[in-house]
This record gives sequence, C-alpha cells and structure tokens, in this order.
Amino acid sequence: MNRQIGDRAVVLGASLAGLLAARVLADSYGQVTVLDRDELPQASTHRRGVPHGRHVHALLARGQQALEELFPGLTEELVAHGAPAGNLLTNARLYLSGHRLRQADTGLVLLCASRPFLEGHVRARVRALPNLAFLDRRDVVGLATTPDGRRVTGARVLRRADGSAEELLGADLVVDASGRGSRTPAWLDALGYPRPDREQVRIGLGYATRTYRLPPDALDGDLAVLDAATPQHPRSGALQVLEGDRWMLTLAGILGDHPPTDPDGFLDFARSLRFPDIYEAVRHAEPLDDPVSFRFPASVRHRYERRDRFLAGFLVVGDAVCSFNPIYGQGMSVAALEALTLRRHLARGIEPQPRRWFRDLARVVDVPWDMAAGGDLVFPGVQGRRTLKVRLVSAYLARLHAAAAHDADLAAAFIRVAGLVAPPQSLLRPGIALRVLQGRRRHPAAAAVVASSIATRPRPARSCQPDQRSPC
Repeated sequence: MNRQIGDRAVVLGASLAGLLAARVLADSYGQVTVLDRDELPQASTHRRGVPHGRHVHALLARGQQALEELFPGLTEELVAHGAPAGNLLTNARLYLSGHRLRQADTGLVLLCASRPFLEGHVRARVRALPNLAFLDRRDVVGLATTPDGRRVTGARVLRRADGSAEELLGADLVVDASGRGSRTPAWLDALGYPRPDREQVRIGLGYATRTYRLPPDALDGDLAVLDAATPQHPRSGALQVLEGDRWMLTLAGILGDHPPTDPDGFLDFARSLRFPDIYEAVRHAEPLDDPVSFRFPASVRHRYERRDRFLAGFLVVGDAVCSFNPIYGQGMSVAALEALTLRRHLARGIEPQPRRWFRDLARVVDVPWDMAAGGDLVFPGVQGRRTLKVRLVSAYLARLHAAAAHDADLAAAFIRVAGLVAPPQSLLRPGIALRVLQGRRRHPAAAAVVASSIATRPRPARSCQPDQRSPC
C-alpha cells in the first residue's frame, strides 16, 4: 500500500471512471468519498445517470487486463456469475472495411458483459474498501477554494431532498469524474482560469438496442458479431451474448440515419446491414424487450494539458476529459488505463500535480482519440480536415483489413492495436507492411475501390487535429 498522502479525497461521480479513481485513491488517502446524483443500486441494474448502459458495451483487451490489475480475480468472478468469455478473435465475427477478419487465437480475452453487470461488480468491490464511502442523491453545485482561488479545498454539495441546504464537504484532493456533462470548464471560468481548448468530431450517431433469447447454436458457437460501417454502407450493428443467456443487439447509423425503435422498423434496419449474420440470427428470435434509443452528437476532447495554470488539489478524469464515439468501445478501457496512471502518480507519495497529471493523461488518450477521430473522418459527411496522415492511415487500414480476411497473423496484429495492447506503430513494421502490400496484390480490385474512395472524398476545412505521433 502507498504511503498516506492526505486525510480525505472526494470523487465527483460514481461512473466507472469515478469508481476506478476511488479504488486507487483509497490506497493513499485516509478516507475516500464518492458523490453521485443517482441513488446507487446494490445490484447490477440500470441507473438513470448511465443512459447508454442499455446498449452493447465492449471491454477492450487492455481494458480487461487493467481491470484485473485493479481488482485481481474480477474476470473469474464475472464469469462465475454468468458472463460468457472466450478468445477475442477466435469467438467473434468481425467485419471491418467490408471484410470478415480471419478468426485466430490471439490469447486475448473476450468478456461479454452488460454495462450494469460489469459496473455493479466493480462498485461492489469498491464499496467493500474499508476507508471508502458513497454519498448518493447529491448534486455538486460547485467547488470550495482557498481565498486566493489557487487551491480546491472541497466540494459544495446539495442533497436531492426537499428543504436541503448546501453543505461543504472538505477534501485534500477532489477528482471530477462527472462525465460528459462536467461543469469544470465553467467552474474554472468563474475562478478566473482559462477554459480548456475543446476539440470535437461531429458524427451525429444514433443507435437503438433490443435484447433477445436465441437458440444455443444461433452463431455456431461464436459469442459476438460486429458489422462495422463503411463509407459505402454507413450502417452498423453489434450482436453479443450476455449474462443471463441473453443476446443484445445494437444497431447504429450516423449523420441522422438512425435506426427506428418500432419493432418492424428495427428489424428492417438489421436487414439492411451489409452482411446477413445479424439479421439471420434475430429474425425469428424471441425479443425480451422493446428497442430503446440513444443519441451521441459528437466526440469531445478537453485539452487540459495545454493550460499553463490550473487549480491545485483538483484533477479531472474519464469522459469529463474525453468522450469517445462509443461505437469503438474505448471508454471503459481508457478509464481503466487512466486509473493505472493515477496509481503511478500516487506511488510517488505526494499529491498529484495537475500539470504533470494532465500531460500523462493526454498520453493515455492520444491513441484511442486518433483511432476514433480517424475512423469517423472516413465518412464523407463528417466535418473535418482530412490531413494527408488521416487519408493515408484510412487507406492503409482498409487494405490491412482486406488482407486480414485471409491472413490470421494480420488479423491478430490489428486486434492487438485496436485493443490498446500493442502500439499503432506495430502495424507499420516491415513484416506487417509487406504482408499488407502482398494482400493488395492478391486482391487488386478491392484495393482500387478503397484507394478511389479515399482520393475522391470531400475535404471540409474544419477538424480536430489528430496527434502526429500515431498512425491510427
């Protein structure tokens, strides 16, 4: 256990990012208090503060590994309570860039769990820590600071009950894990600090989800199907088995082409996907509920690492820093990696310094942000400046996916990068690049279509600026 740094830390938000931050803070602070506006359930059930929890969630390979580091034995616990698990590429059908990746043994875990199920087990682990407490049904109305406004000294809290009066919850360290709706930029502005620069990629994503009961042989033993969108077929779908012998189907469309929530329209949207696997699996299946929808207008990143001044005793994590297009399944895994980064800062035995913290946090976010932003900019209608790097990477990945339909080693190499286990640069190693080019020669027509679509794509002027270090 780390040396104690302070008496009390307060986490704003019981999101997964907040729970993971609280887990590592408990090793270095005498008391950790987690605040949330919801009434937090004891069981693994949906809650209002996580509206996207009713849809398919992915835990990337590195995210699963990180959760194991934070909570040893968690994967085994989840499986024992009913979460199906397998091999990330062996037991999943992945259609990317219009090609089905060849299935192979990657040694990486595919864990199939709903968001409430996973979050509920994590919350139970955190709740069991002896120096940690939850205060739910609380609204955070602002920060408390020293008279000079240079340091945060706590949070101003209001109970969600009639007649409540504002309370002050003092703290040596406050961590904002309140998610996409974080008010930190406004709080900074009120205290005379500059708001962080903000980047966004407007994808206009909408999706709808329904759960089913499927026969055991519905996918011949596979646990999931991903039919990813392409510029030629911009609709996507993901079907995954979950705990409780349920199957969850999420259908998605961009730029206003959203799946309907009436049962017939939902099924028609599934029929319109490029590949028939998902529709054939659910067309005669038993639905367990009605379709529910969710809207995601844009990926947003707040560039706190670019600020010269920041409040002492105050950190920001999770979606409050960067909210990714959820279609790539990165959010939970990035939150876990941020928690490991916070643990390393705390291991120094001193309070984390904001400038160093945000600089290291940016390194965690850079690669998945570039992946998500670059993936969105493949679609012509998404506003953004297609730099030469973005266009080259898009073309290269399309060719890699085409080659990976026949080359299991290429498929595994890509999955390791997409799962944040290997760096993007690994896909440019000579041995990998040669196989991609050889695959292009074997399938010149497919490569020509990809190259043509890249060359003729419109290039609007405004964009986020993907980091130049990463090829994805």
